Amino acid sequence: MQRDGKYIYCIIVSDYDVSLGPIGIGGRGDLVSTIGFDGLCMVVSDHPLSRFVVNPENMLAHQRVIEEVMKEFRSVLPIRFGTIAATPDEIRNLLNRRYSEFMELLKQFENKVELNVRGTWNNMGMIYKEIDKSHIELQKIRAEIEKLPDNEKRNLKITEAGNLVEHALIQKKEEEAEKIIDAFRKSVFEYKHNKTSGDAMFMNTAFLVNSGREVEFDNIMAGLGVKYQDRSDFVYTAPLPIFNFIDLKIFPEKWEL
Repeated sequence: MQRDGKYIYCIIVSDYDVSLGPIGIGGRGDLVSTIGFDGLCMVVSDHPLSRFVVNPENMLAHQRVIEEVMKEFRSVLPIRFGTIAATPDEIRNLLNRRYSEFMELLKQFENKVELNVRGTWNNMGMIYKEIDKSHIELQKIRAEIEKLPDNEKRNLKITEAGNLVEHALIQKKEEEAEKIIDAFRKSVFEYKHNKTSGDAMFMNTAFLVNSGREVEFDNIMAGLGVKYQDRSDFVYTAPLPIFNFIDLKIFPEKWEL
């Protein structure tokens, strides 16, 4: 018979027990509640100790629980996806041992939320033309390619040109992302770039924002949408748990005193 442990979502401060209903990770309808020590609590649900599945459904369930907690609490520390304790006592021991650390982090990130902006060029042909027009070395290589009769030499030059375009595209993404970020600098505490996917996505950036300034962020985002409507499309997601700005790791060997 498999044994259940306690799957951990996040840390909060609460003087009362919290119950969020049967929304626990794993699809079994496990109840989400809290285990606490002196007002410091971990939000948890039952989960088998010996079997944890890494899939999009579980990752989304992890985030959704934290987002539900965020509706009620002003400071929430997300725990890394996939963290399971064997017993409630292990959780209480950890909260006791790292009490000062967790309380300081909760104070630091109070009223903070994460907003994410992804920017994508809507006409890559235009972007490549801009690169070609501004890149003298690339223009020179293209002219050489047209004059080379030898296929092997042409292919080498074509490869060289491709490498130049690739590097120029990376630089252009960085420059374009910085223009967008400039519009937000006075409204955010910090930001972090995440990986982009494909040639057209030039930014995938998380912003740490005071929850009271979301409307201001919305207005800036709307203005950028109008300004760049012929060039770029933006996807704006908010508010999210602060995954990009805190990475709390709890290793099994550190549960016990």
